[in-house]
Amino acid sequence: MTKTRIAIVGLGMAVTPHARGLTGLADTVEVAHAYARSEERRQAFGAKFPFPLCDSLDTILNDDSVEAVAVLSPANTHRDIAMRCAEAGKHVLMEKPLEITTARAEELVAACRKAGVRLGVVLQHRFRPAGVKLAEMLRAGELGAIVGCSTIIRLWRPQSYYDEPGRGTLARDGGGVLISQGIHTLDLMLSLAGPVEEVTGFTTTTPVHRMEAEDMVCAAARFANGAIGTIDATTAAYPGFPEEIILTCEKGTALLRGTELLVQFQDGRKIAMEPDRSAGGTGADPMAFPHDYHRAVMADFVEAIRTGRDPKVTGEEALKVHRLIDALIETGRAGRPVRCEAS
Repeated sequence: MTKTRIAIVGLGMAVTPHARGLTGLADTVEVAHAYARSEERRQAFGAKFPFPLCDSLDTILNDDSVEAVAVLSPANTHRDIAMRCAEAGKHVLMEKPLEITTARAEELVAACRKAGVRLGVVLQHRFRPAGVKLAEMLRAGELGAIVGCSTIIRLWRPQSYYDEPGRGTLARDGGGVLISQGIHTLDLMLSLAGPVEEVTGFTTTTPVHRMEAEDMVCAAARFANGAIGTIDATTAAYPGFPEEIILTCEKGTALLRGTELLVQFQDGRKIAMEPDRSAGGTGADPMAFPHDYHRAVMADFVEAIRTGRDPKVTGEEALKVHRLIDALIETGRAGRPVRCEAS
């Protein structure tokens, strides 16, 4: 089988699980180029991974053998890089978030759609086995209708994390805990419980951190299926705790805690999946998690390219969580209920 040739753009903190995942897919994927503007970052990356380095994005765009580009650069660069890749006929695997604003994200998605290239988004929580199992159970109707959904994201980031220039700012990251950390769990929540119609709540920057954007959000939510619930997200909860999604259903309750699943039925049955042994990136080291889920994202993306289907998490899917985040920020700013923009 001919290998799918992929290039990497951006060799910062986010690259390691991607590079490890690509190494694990060596039978079907070949890394053609790895690019960052910084010579220092290129050399540091090259010391850890045996991938060819390049010093220009044009090298990637002009290489006809490159079918896809994994974009791992800062969020505020995503739109422009993706547009150039799409114009060059390259499929795009985009690290979250899509962009720093939903408007820019929509332009990115539209450009890929117009060019006819696949756009996948790295929201890897959907690929955790516990989440996959729960999604299958819900689709099969094993738990009945969802009547309540509570999502708890209590993470820890020390001030040193936000002292990096640009981190936690609107200009580079697009926001704080919601778009940079909580986006993964909120996306998984939407994939399980369906769209949110309305939110009402609060956002703040606590005294724990010196940063521009929000580090704590508490909101109530009404879902399109009639369920109600809560969203509680922060990076100020030392030392960091596994994220939780609790679904209260007609026939029982399901708890996703990090990579663990516990389903308890009213008839006494239980289904449990043990968590992996990683810290999960909930504490001071945001990269303390296995690369298995990134590898699964990439394997799905490569298969989508080969077969002509959509990736599991498309640009349109990712826009749903961006719009929910917009509504949560707006309700905190305006102090009133806010309806979520329709997909």
